[in-house]
Amino acid sequence: MRLRVDQARCCRSGMCALMAPEVFDQDLEDGRVLLLDPTPPPALHEAARRAIEVCPCEAITEGAGPG
Repeated sequence: MRLRVDQARCCRSGMCALMAPEVFDQDLEDGRVLLLDPTPPPALHEAARRAIEVCPCEAITEGAGPG
């Protein structure tokens, strides 16, 4: 799993950080998504996918592989 975020699309809802706090956070200054781990370990894949699903702005995407 490889995650990507589009900060321009982020609407600052914070759902990603609530769903997967080990993977996402919010910038303290503007509230936009911060990607803490673009290649989370398998134990965090389910939480990361839930975060993708609940993002109201579709700012998070999943790609394949570590590269």
